[in-house]
Amino acid sequence: MESPPWVPVLMLTLFVVGGLAIMSRYLIWDSSNIPMLIGLACILGGLYTATKWR
Repeated sequence: MESPPWVPVLMLTLFVVGGLAIMSRYLIWDSSNIPMLIGLACILGGLYTATKWR
């Protein structure tokens, strides 16, 4: 069974948002780890979505 067309779009979006969140932690917020946690959660969500893509 083939995946819906939105699955790879969601996967790439989560990877990009996660990467941008991690970069923003170092470029904008020096004292907060919240962007790092959000970025890691988005990247993990992208990896989970990648396992569902057929």
